[in-house]
Amino acid sequence: MADKLIVFDTTLRDGEQSPGASMTRDEKMRIARQLERLKVDVIEAGFPASSNGDFEAVRAIANAIKDSTVCGLARANDRDISRAADALKGGHRTRVHLFLATSPLHMEKKLRMTPDQVYEQARLSTRFARNLTGDVEFSPEDGYRSEPDFLCRVLEAVIAEGATTINIPDTVGYAIPELYGEFIRNLRERIPNSGKAVWSVHCHNDLGMAVANSLAGVKIGGARQIECTINGLGERAGNCSLEEIVMAVKTRKDYFGLELGIDTTQIVPVSRLVSQTTGFVVQPNKAVVGANAFAHASGIHQDGVLKARDTYEIMRAEDVGWSANKIVLGKLSGRNAFKQRLVELGIEMESEADINTAFLRFKELADRKSEIFDEDILALVMDEAVVTEHEHYRLLSLAQHSETGERPHAKVAFAAGDAEIHAESDGNGPVDASLRAIESKLATGAEMLLYSVNAITSGSTESQGEVTVRLQHAGRVVNGVGADPDIVVASAKAYLSALNKLHSKVERVAAQG
Repeated sequence: MADKLIVFDTTLRDGEQSPGASMTRDEKMRIARQLERLKVDVIEAGFPASSNGDFEAVRAIANAIKDSTVCGLARANDRDISRAADALKGGHRTRVHLFLATSPLHMEKKLRMTPDQVYEQARLSTRFARNLTGDVEFSPEDGYRSEPDFLCRVLEAVIAEGATTINIPDTVGYAIPELYGEFIRNLRERIPNSGKAVWSVHCHNDLGMAVANSLAGVKIGGARQIECTINGLGERAGNCSLEEIVMAVKTRKDYFGLELGIDTTQIVPVSRLVSQTTGFVVQPNKAVVGANAFAHASGIHQDGVLKARDTYEIMRAEDVGWSANKIVLGKLSGRNAFKQRLVELGIEMESEADINTAFLRFKELADRKSEIFDEDILALVMDEAVVTEHEHYRLLSLAQHSETGERPHAKVAFAAGDAEIHAESDGNGPVDASLRAIESKLATGAEMLLYSVNAITSGSTESQGEVTVRLQHAGRVVNGVGADPDIVVASAKAYLSALNKLHSKVERVAAQG
């Protein structure tokens, strides 16, 4: 019988450390529910000690999720561990994940602790956590760059104190597949009690090898848990990509010989949800979930696929959730059909009133756009959630004029709290004029780091445009996302969305990689 590979998703924790990718509690909850539908084994929901908001998000997710283990991250100290345990209290299946740096560089420069002090803190914090919960994971931060002798000493001690999972992070993406796999195998062979814990891998993608390193840790090193994120989301170059890991193990079962509990048909829906929530667009050539992942431009390839799909495709698009049904709904579709499609997409509404509000917006969109796709519905629901959850600024109306040889001009009306503000401005283009108009009244001084436009659906000029705006102000970086058939309106929505996040002053604390 094949071994089980545990899939540990850290999109809501490590993925959220991408600049501008911080999420609200409700946004985290929506993604957590979709991860549960994906049948992820472990969901790392956040870092409870980092902020009150993260504590509440972890607590809400732990109480709502029944089919996956919910995990909270903690530094190796009593305060963090207690905070994580409190957030997870009442959950169906929960885990506390401790981390403490063990590399010479991190111990000296960051922790300013001696190896003996780190050893004692690792041992005692694991004991403290084990007294609060039966499922404890321990990560030696920057583990791959740690001295093997010292790492063996620390890991033997934390296993003896009750750690049930041992994770070896390649925190800075420095590893090479064969060397990383051998590193883990050597640790397991040298540590006398290594068989009492599940071994895990957590690789970053700085050299583009996170997936290869993780798979080597499984095949060569004997690890049976992989830590990853949806779309490879994460700080710097990102994390190991869940969809790539899952489909590699599934497609090459002849080589890996491992079982997975993942429902692969949910991969594309959760990829879309994460992308639209965070504003991090999936590049078209991204493996498995990119728009071109199953597209063939070469005449030779097209001919081969038409004759026999497996000539050029090793996976079926429908197996990972790409829908063969192009048109979802239209202006004549009723409320029940809309509600059923929400269920099929994994979207859960709080109340019938929320469904009614979303349905009215769907009808408004259907009057402007004849064909409504799954991506349109996701964008509509996300946009509605943004408006109703926590937003201080909200677009009311926009009018703009541009013609060849004339400087574009825009008039914008938007809400700021209970006040209605009207503004107008010229600009280099209609988008520039619209955003200048908003800024002329708010004077935020925020610096725009990114402006990106993405068609939500392909193949039609009436597709909704999805705009991502990344702003920086006073050391904070935030993403705003807006969607609308009118790209200028979508841009204004995205800009206000980003300003809302700056206005919310959500605190984040850098955590382990």
